[in-house]
Amino acid sequence: MSRFDSIRLVGLLVLFPCAWQSTVGFSQRTRSAAPAEATASVPWQTPARLHRGLGRVTAGTLTINPEGIAFAGRGTPALRWSFSEIQSLDISPHALVLTSYQNRHHHEPGDRQYHFQLQSGLSPRLAAEMARRLEKPARNEDPDPRATPFATIPAKHEKTFGGTNGELRFHVDGIDFVTGAAKDARAWRWADIQTIANPDPYHFRVGGYRGTYEFELKQPMSSHLFDRLWDSLYARDLNLSYAAKEADHDK
Repeated sequence: MSRFDSIRLVGLLVLFPCAWQSTVGFSQRTRSAAPAEATASVPWQTPARLHRGLGRVTAGTLTINPEGIAFAGRGTPALRWSFSEIQSLDISPHALVLTSYQNRHHHEPGDRQYHFQLQSGLSPRLAAEMARRLEKPARNEDPDPRATPFATIPAKHEKTFGGTNGELRFHVDGIDFVTGAAKDARAWRWADIQTIANPDPYHFRVGGYRGTYEFELKQPMSSHLFDRLWDSLYARDLNLSYAAKEADHDK
């Protein structure tokens, strides 16, 4: 797919806003092909603290299993959410923010959030599995450094004041920004990404449903790599195969 064709495709997506629906469809189509993860057979538990606001904290046990997430607090009713009942997740190694579809108390606006501090750290594998099972946009701050990328570029996440140095890693399941800076690493599945942009060889933007990252690239991004990323995000939703296109190109 050429960049000219890509621009035309963006226009179609703007006129017909189906990107989110088709991206969810892609996540569902690939679900059965995903490798088995730790949560597929063994529930994961950790002591945790639920922060309820106004300084109220409840100690208990958080459990993650293939069906959903549960919290058993001391002296309080157990809380359980199936993944279908969870609107979004913010995942980091020792913290989890769960947004449910429940209304807030006292007719306050917005949906109800639960903030957990975890004693044991979530592994990158478990974090990726949770995002996959959610099948909705999530924010994952714990990319798996062992994932095999087909391309890497050293980059700086641009901020209003300063920035964070790290490495962009592109793989078949999405895009990772790996860095040692706390809370600045990200793992985006394709289902978490709304748009990507490469205005010039030294800049790259990931527009996620849960936030946008601007990167300054320390090495230029080739047009071939950007076209591959573009196809990974959009062409699969149109039942196009990057591998098939590459095979035709090589003939």
